[in-house]
Amino acid sequence: MIERRAYKTRRDGHGRQINRDQSPFLLIFIPWATILLASYLQSVPIATSGPLLPPIGFLFLLGWRLLRPGVLPIWSGLIFGIWDDLFSGQPFGSAIFLFSAAMLAIELVDMRFPWRGFAQDWLIAAIIVVVYILAATLVSGSRLTLPLFATIVPQVLLSIIAYPFIAFIVSSLDKLRMMRFRTIA
Repeated sequence: MIERRAYKTRRDGHGRQINRDQSPFLLIFIPWATILLASYLQSVPIATSGPLLPPIGFLFLLGWRLLRPGVLPIWSGLIFGIWDDLFSGQPFGSAIFLFSAAMLAIELVDMRFPWRGFAQDWLIAAIIVVVYILAATLVSGSRLTLPLFATIVPQVLLSIIAYPFIAFIVSSLDKLRMMRFRTIA
């Protein structure tokens, strides 16, 4: 008769399994890579009569910053803005200013309301995205007239609706980022 043994994993004082730890590379790489890739994907040509695609890179920045406040430093808005300006077609410096301003605004909200739920995060993201799209429209040299406003409303609505999906993707990527790997001693 074969005897079965119960194997218990040994844990250290913090509840972690011994010889298991997060990858320092993945902890930093995944948030930065997803935002940079999303900003690049915005340059994929899609034929529409007006702006329809939400600012995906900006939404990923909001998702990472609102869901995981300590992952991105405040100055990262500058780096992501430079990258987004390269691919967005906006005047150079517009995304640098808007991404940095969004990071500062979220930091102010975090100081005032450190404990929030998803509904509050969605509201914060919606307000910031509306301001971002309107400011990006004005920075591009357009005058905000009624016909122009009617053409950017679908982009604003799609951006607000897309935030929960992007937040879901960010939370799934965060689970991958926090996965523990066996370390070689």
